[in-house]
Amino acid sequence: MLDAKVTPFIKPLLKPIVRALDKRCITPNHVTVAGFLIGLLAVPLIILNWWMAALACIIANRIFDGIDGELARYQKSSSSAGGYLDICLDFLFYAAVPLAFGIANTAEWGIPAMLLMATFIGTGSSFLAFAVAAEKFQIERPQFSNKSFYYMQGLTEGTETILVFLAFCIWPQHFAVIAYCFAAACAVTVVTRVAGGFTTLQNEELRQKNT
Repeated sequence: MLDAKVTPFIKPLLKPIVRALDKRCITPNHVTVAGFLIGLLAVPLIILNWWMAALACIIANRIFDGIDGELARYQKSSSSAGGYLDICLDFLFYAAVPLAFGIANTAEWGIPAMLLMATFIGTGSSFLAFAVAAEKFQIERPQFSNKSFYYMQGLTEGTETILVFLAFCIWPQHFAVIAYCFAAACAVTVVTRVAGGFTTLQNEELRQKNT
């Protein structure tokens, strides 16, 4: 919901970093993998209850995630392979954070962590499945024309997810409540995406049959 509004403000801030990386012959894929590995460091830190260190890794992961796409466009090296690598590692990172909380306190946080991961599967699968169909029918999305795949919006997107992850680290004692609330929001996203996506594709198929 917030991604389209936040992205235009972030892009200008990344330009100096992008130019510096380009001068050092750093590729977007290097940034993608480095950001993912930094993000994974949050897992043991969360398990050890080192909340602020975990928070720093999560923030760094998101900064790297913004840089890789901007660097690809700056170098004119955007590719389907790079977009594929980026989205795969993003979803692995998203799943790793609630998993870490579930491991850190299985008795109190295990169930909300599992529920949140289950809804993440729903949001991720509905997102990616529609992207495949949108490519087939060449459906455009002007708000995210710079993406290497169709970006289907919803109530819970990347920005909301990261804000929740930061809230987990700042107020870990409230993890269960926050996780349940966000899982409910993710469930709304799944329902609206599946319903909206099905209707859109059905209408597109009918339109193409009639032309």
